Amino acid sequence: MGIRKVLEHNFYIYKIYCILRYELPARLLGEKYDIAEIKRKYKKVFGKEINLNNPQTLNEKLHWLMLNDREDFQTIVADKYRAREYWRQFGEDGLIPLLYMTYNWRDIKPENMPEGPCIVKFNSGSGSYEIIRDKNVVNYKKLRNKCRIWMALNFYYRSQEWQYKNIKHCIIIEKLLLDKNGHIPNDYKLHYINGELQFIYCSIDREGENYRSIYSPDWKRINMEWVAPKDHKGESYGKDILPPPTLERMKEIGSEIAKNYKYVRVDFYDVDGKLYYGEITLHHGGGLDTFEPEKWDLEYGKKLKLS
Repeated sequence: MGIRKVLEHNFYIYKIYCILRYELPARLLGEKYDIAEIKRKYKKVFGKEINLNNPQTLNEKLHWLMLNDREDFQTIVADKYRAREYWRQFGEDGLIPLLYMTYNWRDIKPENMPEGPCIVKFNSGSGSYEIIRDKNVVNYKKLRNKCRIWMALNFYYRSQEWQYKNIKHCIIIEKLLLDKNGHIPNDYKLHYINGELQFIYCSIDREGENYRSIYSPDWKRINMEWVAPKDHKGESYGKDILPPPTLERMKEIGSEIAKNYKYVRVDFYDVDGKLYYGEITLHHGGGLDTFEPEKWDLEYGKKLKLS
């Protein structure tokens, strides 16, 4: 268990740790801290120095964008609560039903929880959520502590992704999307480079086999992975799946969104033929997911043109 996980059992010690480890150096050193942290993490993952002056690979260029492409509107799309305003232009019916929102972690208690299956999310950062199938079997003390931990640290200080810096933290509860068999639907992540769809990254059967498959825009399997090093399973892992019924609409919306970015990942769900909006991500994996085979990092890097 890492030191951060150990410290999370005592909130006040964890909060002090976060301030001393992340926030204070970032405030004192500014961009120098961002650059130093990016260099440190990149070398730890990839085993080599990052080239920020003349980036070549896609992951290097994502880090370059983290440092050099910072626009106010990026904060809106990165905020899982305020992003709903942005998605609304493509139709209300694609919004996942919002059941509750609060700026106070103490409000996460039985009387504020919906009766049906739901998902509790932190609006800023990555991977901060809790799936609730039955509110009557939840350990609310533990859940509130999780929410408190989520809200304790500005994700920007840990990830160097500027779009998270000015988000007002809150907790949202959305309806849990389930298909007709009661399963969480597949997650379709459309990756765009300079406005052009490059590939569709599918997160499949999250509560079962939980594997990833990548397809070309015309739905041909691409034998590659782009995941955290610990999650590599082999490029042929997992069976093929059919394209979702709403794929063309996903592409239409994704292409409109992609006009505003050099690189962007636009996520969708298809629930028995009905389209729902997911997330808009500016730096997949924080620029630290690795390609297998490695050649794809350079191949897609060549496609990304930086001004």
